Amino acid sequence: MCYTFNAMEYKFASERANYADLASGNVFYSLPGHPAFPVRLASEIYQRCLALRGKERSPCTIYDPCCGGAYHLSVIAYLHWDSVCRVIGSDINEKAVQLAERNLSLLTPAGMERRNREISAMLHLYHKKSHKGAMESLSRLQDQVNQLSAVRPIQTRVFRADATDAASLREGLRDTFIDMVITDIPYGQHSEWEQTQAFNPAWAMLEALLSFVSPKSILVVASDKQQKIAHEKYQRLEKFQIGKRQVVFLEPLS
Repeated sequence: MCYTFNAMEYKFASERANYADLASGNVFYSLPGHPAFPVRLASEIYQRCLALRGKERSPCTIYDPCCGGAYHLSVIAYLHWDSVCRVIGSDINEKAVQLAERNLSLLTPAGMERRNREISAMLHLYHKKSHKGAMESLSRLQDQVNQLSAVRPIQTRVFRADATDAASLREGLRDTFIDMVITDIPYGQHSEWEQTQAFNPAWAMLEALLSFVSPKSILVVASDKQQKIAHEKYQRLEKFQIGKRQVVFLEPLS
């Protein structure tokens, strides 16, 4: 069954919560020149995935094959810690992989402590109001991560790979069962597909992911409206548009 929505309607993240502590470039690291994925939209997408999983309630593994700095993966895990057990990201760009490692490290007490030292040093050197605000945000986030990690830590992994090549993905995924793929694929002025010979990179990515997903997996692809997000071995579950972005929900066919 396919449900299509022409315009965005928030079902789960219906209230405009204050996500200031999670802002990109505040505590979480940012990629200069690359707009961050909206936190509220990331939360809405994840909660729709949970709803599509139905009665399956076990903590899930989330993977993004075009993770960039893994900002949206990090905030999803932070906001929905109880239902996430593992977060995996990969990207073909080495600098993006390094940034993703730093962002996902903020889901651990050690990573938060390292970030505390970094922001404290900047505050001491420059005395900026923004650094003081970042320290206040970090204090709140750090307390939360310490408490949650003491109950159940979230596993993280980042590796460099071509999202359109199954062989490139295999070593990093190591036969991991993926419950959800949530990815914001390259488009627009700030990002583009790199080093791929695929005529349709989005189709090639979906083809490559077939080796690592099951009929129970949910895949979500955000892109510009010009890219066709479809593959004959997947069924579309939902689609909506918000601004210049389209978001498509898929599941593999048996």
